[in-house]
Amino acid sequence: MDSPFINTERSDSHLIIRLNRPEKLNALTQEMILALSDIFLGLNSEPNLRAVILTGTGDEAFCAGTDTTELAGPNDSKLSERNRDLFSQIESCHVPVIAAVNGIAAGGGCELALACHLRIASANARFSLPEARSGIVRGHEGTLEMLTGKEVSAKEALRFGLINRVVPAAELLARAEDLAREIAQLAPLAIRACLEAVTKGNQLSLAEGLALEAKLFASLFDTDDVREGTSAFLEKRSPVFKGT
Repeated sequence: MDSPFINTERSDSHLIIRLNRPEKLNALTQEMILALSDIFLGLNSEPNLRAVILTGTGDEAFCAGTDTTELAGPNDSKLSERNRDLFSQIESCHVPVIAAVNGIAAGGGCELALACHLRIASANARFSLPEARSGIVRGHEGTLEMLTGKEVSAKEALRFGLINRVVPAAELLARAEDLAREIAQLAPLAIRACLEAVTKGNQLSLAEGLALEAKLFASLFDTDDVREGTSAFLEKRSPVFKGT
């Protein structure tokens, strides 16, 4: 589903997705949620894709959450379900999804960022969740802060482990793209296995999670990329991985 409020740009081996509704702080409408869902669904047919960057247009907000005009309406429960489905799609994406948080990430916008595998934030980014949604950060040092609905600065979010890096606002997208290109140089099958081990393993017991990790590790040995990696190491050159 196309939306004028979602822009995409393919650059090298990564895709940039922009929420493009800055006058509304990039708040999510049902149309935008469906468009994002379609985009992530389509990524399965792009074998040369190595990373995705999700960001917002403008300097003020990454995403202020769900558009309030669509809340408490007849489709409110369906909207919440679609939100959850989108977050699950992002979490289970076969390539790393990097959130480039360029400002406010509130409510569902904060959840959207947290659904991504990696998060880089500008120094002026702010994070907050309503109390009813605070469980998503359970296990982080910052859980109590988020439970109260308190706004958390980028610096605090980094200390709590909610984000991976804080960078100057002017450098945000460039730094996210640097990370995407760094990931693109790695073995894509190994990256995919790592993502699966973490996302699926998180739902399993420790023993089951370790068994899944061992299974995924073993599955990589009979691949061209493993042979390329070994040859490159022995020949003291940079490997060229093809994802096969």
